[in-house]
Amino acid sequence: MNTKNYLRRIHYNGQTSVSLQTLTQLQKAHLLHVPFENLDIHRKVSIHLNTEAIYNKVVLQHQGGFCYELNGLFYELLSELGFKTRRISVRVLHHGKYAPEYDHLAVVVSIDGTDYLTDVGFGEFAFAPLQLDTTAPQHDERGIFRIDRYKEIYYRVNKQEKEVWQPVYIFENKHREYQEFEAMCQYHQTSPDSHFTQKRMITLPTDGGRITLTDDLLTISRKQEMTQEKPVNSKEEFNTLLFTYFGRYLNK
Repeated sequence: MNTKNYLRRIHYNGQTSVSLQTLTQLQKAHLLHVPFENLDIHRKVSIHLNTEAIYNKVVLQHQGGFCYELNGLFYELLSELGFKTRRISVRVLHHGKYAPEYDHLAVVVSIDGTDYLTDVGFGEFAFAPLQLDTTAPQHDERGIFRIDRYKEIYYRVNKQEKEVWQPVYIFENKHREYQEFEAMCQYHQTSPDSHFTQKRMITLPTDGGRITLTDDLLTISRKQEMTQEKPVNSKEEFNTLLFTYFGRYLNK
């Protein structure tokens, strides 16, 4: 993997020394420039946990991806830069129940003896790494988060919504091999029960907002402005909006 090309892809030209500041800047740059998307799933382009293929897709072809691709690749970048990293299996809360293991892939980074959760493949999430601190709320540009413990073995990420703490997901802080996620990666590409197979989606945060395009709706939110929504009425219109807002063109 060419780290210089990767850093150029995420528009990052800062320091690459191992520090919390570097990790924070890398995470935000990644989130702002690499969209979370499921377009390949709906194009019937099979996704496998192959770092070279994902690097080619995300870095060289300037596409996005979902968690197994984005966090899987970010893990490799951080490792190349000298960070002490581990892949973790995350169980996301869906309809009041936590999904099975390997439902989501995220990364924990250890810096000077302190562990931080970094996640560039979840859609709407914190811009900065979250310390695995079980007591203090953590204020981020994207909201207020807290990590506590759940059933002793899990860490639980919570986000404050209208002064109520809403659970987001749980995880064990232990390393997993990349191929352990393969079965769930395939499930989310093929199962009618997976939300990734329901409709096309591509989304990217902005400073203070977000742009999201689905099969039937374009949504643009900006800080201190009303959210704009535009119905999408055809495949042609979807492709036009995809190019306009994400600089992408689907060739099939």
